[in-house]
Amino acid sequence: MNRRNHLLAGAALAAVFSSPFAASVALAQDSGQPIRLIVPYAPGGPIDVTARALAERVRDSLGTVIIDNKGGAGGNIGADAIAKAAPDGLTIGIAATATHAVNPWLYARMPYDAAKDFAGITQMVRVPNVLVINAAKAEQLKINTLADLIAYAKANPAKLNYGSGGNGSAGHLAGEMFKQRAGIFALHIPYRGANPAQLALLGGEVDFNIDNLAAAAPNIRAGKLKALAVTSLEASPSLPGVPPLSATFKGFAIDTWWGLVAPAATPKPIIDKLNKAFVAALNAPETKTRFGLLLAEPVTSTPQQFDTFMASERAKYQQVVKASGAKVD
Repeated sequence: MNRRNHLLAGAALAAVFSSPFAASVALAQDSGQPIRLIVPYAPGGPIDVTARALAERVRDSLGTVIIDNKGGAGGNIGADAIAKAAPDGLTIGIAATATHAVNPWLYARMPYDAAKDFAGITQMVRVPNVLVINAAKAEQLKINTLADLIAYAKANPAKLNYGSGGNGSAGHLAGEMFKQRAGIFALHIPYRGANPAQLALLGGEVDFNIDNLAAAAPNIRAGKLKALAVTSLEASPSLPGVPPLSATFKGFAIDTWWGLVAPAATPKPIIDKLNKAFVAALNAPETKTRFGLLLAEPVTSTPQQFDTFMASERAKYQQVVKASGAKVD
């Protein structure tokens, strides 16, 4: 009986590791067949930069990983390409706050199901957002702290505005949450992306933004923007002396995050192999140093933990999007 069990177990293992999936990752490593990593945004941003850094780090364990940028529709085009790719271990991609937590509630029609069409591999990054004000405007209005901004807004109704990368963007949703909790009004001005929104802030077209810390940091360091608060539950070591919004408004937390996913039908042995390789890459000192330059914190997880995290984020943003009234038809 024991011999029969051993034979059955051996047959099962052989079936798993001779599957097209298992072979596909082996081919990527051993015969040079590349893995395609879809980034659902344009080249050059923090998500793209961190994906490329990881692709370099896993070369020894997984072989060549090619970055395929598929931007558009708030990340939906690229995410849909991941969802509909062959579940053969050769196509994986980035899941982000927008594509997997916000867009399902923001868009009237979605080409993919964020809850069902993906298998988590590991979270990659967490980046706080930061409430920044044009430094010249801050000096003119004598706004040096978050309390100053709130006091000015209450004393001068409808005189402030803020920008974001578009309706339903993290900056927009965080801005609406801030206004609601602070009991103030500021006109929302959406732009076609985070970069135009930041340029508008630097040019004085808008008064404040809630932006990704990685994107805002260079202009904070240069003295062009003044940081008043971060949106994470705790203060960021990258911005000493800048308090979290949660210190004023209990429980306030909107971070930017992203991680790695595969098509939902990808077998567990392949997911586990990918997780092992990418977690090792994320834990490498070189990765932490490189991500640190972007003010991005590497975050690792098991596949199951990342799936659970994304589900909790979807539940959170369902309420946030509804309260904001943001919709994209």
